[in-house]
Amino acid sequence: MQKISIVIPIYNERKLLPTVLERVRSVELPLELELILVDDFSKDGTREWLREYGATQPGVRVLFHKKNRGKGAALRTGFRYATGDIILVQDADLEYDPREIPDIVQPIIDERCLVSYGSRFLGKNPTGMRLPNYVANRLLAWMVTMLFFQVISDEATAYKAFHKSVLERMKLRCERFEFCPEVTAKALMMGYRIHEVPVTFFARTHAEGKKIGWRDFFVAVATLLKCRLGMM
Repeated sequence: MQKISIVIPIYNERKLLPTVLERVRSVELPLELELILVDDFSKDGTREWLREYGATQPGVRVLFHKKNRGKGAALRTGFRYATGDIILVQDADLEYDPREIPDIVQPIIDERCLVSYGSRFLGKNPTGMRLPNYVANRLLAWMVTMLFFQVISDEATAYKAFHKSVLERMKLRCERFEFCPEVTAKALMMGYRIHEVPVTFFARTHAEGKKIGWRDFFVAVATLLKCRLGMM
């Protein structure tokens, strides 16, 4: 049986994390499940909870950063330890529905693609997304289309799945939220096509714990340009 590694970067998610993990583990998949949980130096009790959780749950590996480095760094740490044939990124909040994970990974299982994204804009309307965020997301997707010659609807989606061979070939440098533009740009420049499937999305606010901000849009733009110019 093939294995899926679900890599979850975590920072200060003590309140929602137990629910997220419960929902992820309840998903029925035709794959052996491995959870890779990477704590990016949380300060709200998440680390202590994870130590106990990792010691009692089978199929779970918990990794700890010694200082806060960012989402991209946490994902790169997780990828190094993932042993699955398919590797999927799962955020540690409830903006996405884990029940849709099978839809995202099925195209890779069927060997129709090696990279599959869950798009928030493909046939569905994201719930609660503010207009500036909507515009920024659409602009980033348009930039990918213009720079890398593949039409995609959602570059910044958190739901990204890869066959392990893709990430093994890729040299990522991201530290923070530039993971999304970097991995997208490099996958396309390596000749992979990105398959998209529709997913539901329920936006949370900064008051509720959302960490990405408007500055990250400009970082994403710069990252796409640097990758296109061979500077990353």
